[in-house]
Amino acid sequence: MANKKIDTVYPIQSAFSSEDDSFTALSTSALLAKSSVPYSHRRIADNYVIIKRIYHFQAVQSRITNAEKQLLQKYDFNTLEFSTIKQINEELSYLKKWSTSNNELLRKDADALLQIRCKELKFIIASRYSTVTNELYNGYKALDRYFEEISKFYSPIM
Repeated sequence: MANKKIDTVYPIQSAFSSEDDSFTALSTSALLAKSSVPYSHRRIADNYVIIKRIYHFQAVQSRITNAEKQLLQKYDFNTLEFSTIKQINEELSYLKKWSTSNNELLRKDADALLQIRCKELKFIIASRYSTVTNELYNGYKALDRYFEEISKFYSPIM
């Protein structure tokens, strides 16, 4: 038998990719959503999507507190407005693993971190403002895509 080598092609993910590219960094967010997702993630996503669809975030959303920032720093996470799509995709991967961990403290922290991310996302979308205007720091788009993909209330408009 002849051994056939299968070459794996890994697409380059770039912040500079155009919308015409067949695979972008946001596609990774959608792929993360297609694998097994913890119930706590789905609950947070459902809440987010319902509020987004009904209220469109017109209500004033608060920023995260110092205690929440400290929890982010404990796990070396940047605030959402200083995060790239790649960083958010990596964080989502970690949070999915941690949410199903045997360690109860890690599970609670993972759920709290995702709640913080949701709160940050709501603020950015509600205010339509980010202190960082660099196109590299648009990790909030990956989080928004992840929430929409895992929510049972999301239906893409075609």
